[in-house]
Amino acid sequence: MTNPIRMIFNHRLLALIGKEFTQIRRDSRLMVTMTIQPSLQLLLLGFALSATVTNLKLGVVDDDQSIESRALVNALGESKSFRLTATYSSVSELAKALSKGDLSAGMVVPYDYSRNLRRGADSTVQVLLNGVNANTAAISEGYAESVIESYNADLRSSRLSAALRSGDAGSRRGFVSLQPAFLYNPGLKGSWFVVTGVFGLTLLLNASLVAEATMIRERERGTIEQLLMLPASTAEIVIAKIAPLFAMLWVMVVICMLLIKFAFGVPFHGSFALVTCGASLCLLCGIGVGTTIASFSKSAKQAMLLGFFVNPLLFSLSGSLNPVEGMPKWMQPLTVLNPIHHLATIVRGSLIKGSGFGDLWTNFFGLAALTLGLLTLSIWRFRGQLS
Repeated sequence: MTNPIRMIFNHRLLALIGKEFTQIRRDSRLMVTMTIQPSLQLLLLGFALSATVTNLKLGVVDDDQSIESRALVNALGESKSFRLTATYSSVSELAKALSKGDLSAGMVVPYDYSRNLRRGADSTVQVLLNGVNANTAAISEGYAESVIESYNADLRSSRLSAALRSGDAGSRRGFVSLQPAFLYNPGLKGSWFVVTGVFGLTLLLNASLVAEATMIRERERGTIEQLLMLPASTAEIVIAKIAPLFAMLWVMVVICMLLIKFAFGVPFHGSFALVTCGASLCLLCGIGVGTTIASFSKSAKQAMLLGFFVNPLLFSLSGSLNPVEGMPKWMQPLTVLNPIHHLATIVRGSLIKGSGFGDLWTNFFGLAALTLGLLTLSIWRFRGQLS
């Protein structure tokens, strides 16, 4: 009786399987796609998409300048939740730093803080939290309350021991109470943060996919060679391809802005011109990403695999849906190279905070530099293909 296993795995099937393994081994791009790419994505996404809120940049206005106030500031700064970044002389300077995005939270210690504690009265400390990201603001409030509670417990134990030493067990000293204030988003509507981040993500990913598909279609149909016959430069050919895509994608920008305003109720406190300028740069940057990916691909399948590697990284390292402070410190500088991060900062700063160009010029500069670099690279690669 013939062995069924030997019938299935005969020498012809084994030879074909060996041929496929040899073909895969010779295809270096496929080997990278199956091994290195998913490992790198899992590593970066696992670090970047962390819901933990740590190292929140804290600014302090200490009007008391006493030993007690400095102890409270150190208690917040030494916790893993907050990181003391700067001290300010007035509340207006602290509010300006919060508006520019230099700080995630601020604390105001009143001038009579230590006097109230020594007289046995409770002293109120105000903590200002950036409410643009409602989830982060709520978690930050819980962290601040936990630190204040621990600080009060230390005060209670130290005073009890002091009272026992002095024999005055009936003495009472005041404690610290927290008064949180949520800036820019008093109602803590989480949709405001999410929709402004998804806006940039939608623009860049759709622009890159459309541009990528257009360029690949030209190559597969063999019409790129016909462009050599045209009396036009390479830059003119690429610009002629980009302009219609940009015009059609602008319809998506208008629709998204209407949804942000009327469907989600995001306030438009700032300049609409700044948002449209940032959206235009993001569209051009997305087109640059798509044309660059197409220039490194020989087919639509290769472009799809390369885009599957690039797009999730842009999404995870953008800070559009999760706070940048939650990422590891070595990963946070990578957001500077992400156009989605710059557009999300511009939209949130202009619409929700009412920030002007003076507060957002670094993001505009980064977005413009990335757009120029990607378009230049795509033109250079396209010129090499034509030659």
